Amino acid sequence: MDAKTGSIEGGCPMGHGDGGVRALLGRTNKDWWPEMLATEILNPNGPTNPYGDDYDYAEAFNTLDYNALKADLTALMTDSQPWWPADYGHYGPFFIRMAWHAAGTYRTADGRGGANSGQQRFAPLDSWPDNGNLDKARRLLWPIKQKYGKQISWADLFILAGNVAIESMGGPVFGFGGGRADVYEPERDIFWGSEDKWVNEGVQTRISPEHGMEVLEGPLAAIQMGLIYVNPEGPGGNPHDDAGMARDMRETFKRMAMNDEEIVALTAGGHTFGKAHGNGDPSTLGHAPAGGDLVAQGFGWVSGEEHGGIGEHTVTSGIEGAWTNTPDKWSENYFRLLLDYDYELVKSPAGANQWQPIDQKEEDMAPAAWDPSIKVPTMMTTADMALKRDPGFRKISEKFRTDHEAFKDAFARAWFKLTHRDMGPKVRYLGPEVPSEDLIWQDPIPAGKMPSDALVAEVKKKIADSDLTVSQLIKTAWASASTYRKSDHRGGANGARVALEPQKNWEVNEPAMLAKVIDTLNGLRGEMSLADAIVLGGVVALEKAGAKNVPFTGGRGDATQEQTDVESFDWMEPEADAFRNYVGKKKLAVKTEEMMLDRASLLGLSVPEMVVLIGGLRVLGANHGERGHGHFTKRSGQLTNDFFVNLYDMTNVWSESEGSNGEEYIAKDRKSGGETWRATRADLIFGSNSELRAIGEVYAENGNEEKFMTDFVKAWTKVMDADRFDLTWAKYHK
Repeated sequence: MDAKTGSIEGGCPMGHGDGGVRALLGRTNKDWWPEMLATEILNPNGPTNPYGDDYDYAEAFNTLDYNALKADLTALMTDSQPWWPADYGHYGPFFIRMAWHAAGTYRTADGRGGANSGQQRFAPLDSWPDNGNLDKARRLLWPIKQKYGKQISWADLFILAGNVAIESMGGPVFGFGGGRADVYEPERDIFWGSEDKWVNEGVQTRISPEHGMEVLEGPLAAIQMGLIYVNPEGPGGNPHDDAGMARDMRETFKRMAMNDEEIVALTAGGHTFGKAHGNGDPSTLGHAPAGGDLVAQGFGWVSGEEHGGIGEHTVTSGIEGAWTNTPDKWSENYFRLLLDYDYELVKSPAGANQWQPIDQKEEDMAPAAWDPSIKVPTMMTTADMALKRDPGFRKISEKFRTDHEAFKDAFARAWFKLTHRDMGPKVRYLGPEVPSEDLIWQDPIPAGKMPSDALVAEVKKKIADSDLTVSQLIKTAWASASTYRKSDHRGGANGARVALEPQKNWEVNEPAMLAKVIDTLNGLRGEMSLADAIVLGGVVALEKAGAKNVPFTGGRGDATQEQTDVESFDWMEPEADAFRNYVGKKKLAVKTEEMMLDRASLLGLSVPEMVVLIGGLRVLGANHGERGHGHFTKRSGQLTNDFFVNLYDMTNVWSESEGSNGEEYIAKDRKSGGETWRATRADLIFGSNSELRAIGEVYAENGNEEKFMTDFVKAWTKVMDADRFDLTWAKYHK
């Protein structure tokens, strides 16, 4: 795949001597497509919404004629257009792929990706090799989007179209929840990888047999650059690596919070429908959408052949053929064909590796997509063959073959999980088809009870009179609330999961200290939820530290261990947390300060909010393990601006601590040479980086002590309340 044009052949346009590796964000759209118009210059303060700041998508969605929209989508499925004709006269498989690939970029490690904001419309996703020709699916949807306008987002429309596609072909659907608001430019804080080549350019899998997962960078889930999941031809394109194929599938799906049964159900269910496209010459394909000419109007991969590369001649993945003999309807045929036949390796017309049944019966062959009177062999990819060859996958495949109802239920639930995983708590789901069942991956929390003013005052006094310190209360409240991430709306203080596995044993949370605080709060809170008591403890600590009028909004619930998906929460454990001056034992691939920015971004913080929070947390004693680094104050436990005042004191001179590998530093007095302070990278960055320093200097100025305290309390409260969808979304369910 040519990285500039999107063609299957060709090299990378990069000319960077350093390989262009960007530690935090990796490749940018400008790297891949240098001539792309840089519209972000007009949005220096972040993305804008053409509907205006007052537009409320959830409110608009609730005015939608949902049944009429579904009827229009159903009619679209069989309304084949000559500019992109439907295989078998039905667009259903095409829209299933579109919805799957919109949602399938989700990764549980940082909650980024997924369908939640309609990112498939923008580069780089609109031009990934794995998303080839989905630009046509979006254009097919345009008349419907145009008709319903602001009542339905592209993000919701992608997923609903996939559901309707399944239903229109007789397949099982578990439900649908709307509420995904669109954004109108690429989300630039997502790290998609640092490779300078796409899949099919000789790039090997990101998993190394020698080094396991260590080479799969940070939060990434896809096995190669430009893929949603795995290379269907095999690891690095090798169709004979059976063990590697199963390994790649397990690891990439695990990083999207899917287990073996869900892997089999999704693969088999998705491949029950439709066909792959490789019946042409891939060298004739033109630019991907992001690199196309003006006259292409956003269409990509246009063939230079006389036939235009559509219909019978379409080339997308390069693999050619249907998986089943009934590609336009739900059936039991996938497992029967996979398990009953022996397969041989063949090449598609486009040159891709695929597997074909040996001596296939005519009744088991598929109709040609362009002429149902013609019979053609079905096929399987190397990924499909893993469901037969891997013992664990094979056992599940055999089960689903004999129990089709179990297969239907597993597929419907796995599809719902795939397409809704990044939406957050169920209260954010809208529409008449939201399932009533609570699912563990939705992180359910029992409804909380709003505490009375009298109860709040009583518990506050008990906490204030206890032996819990300002440092302990601040650390515990921060540990609870700072798990929130805006990417998929998981985590946060609601539910008090900091008291449950796995969070209660995370090293960053100082388990022994945390257990003491939780035990004490449980003994003091009375009828108040533990989640509320933890946040209220932070309020008490701040007031002890000198803050005034610290807001508190109760009503949080307490989750149980049974309601907690331990494995998926494990992915959320911080490797570093600059807010607590913590760096774990694992050597980080990026700098500590870059991890700081990433965590602040997931918390939804602005630069000033991040700066004031870290400055305040340092003097309050929030450092992990009583670490003295960055504790630039003689008034420990008081909410002062001392961190900035002392950091910018020019009587100090800094040097790196011996043997610290650039992580720790010592300040000495310029005159006496005596040691004054110790710091980490996450401290000194607020003096060395000009932008952070500019903000920190505001808080260090004489007369801004009160501003510092006010701004800290505001930012602190924002983090404590970040996950209160039980309050903010309640109005949409009346």
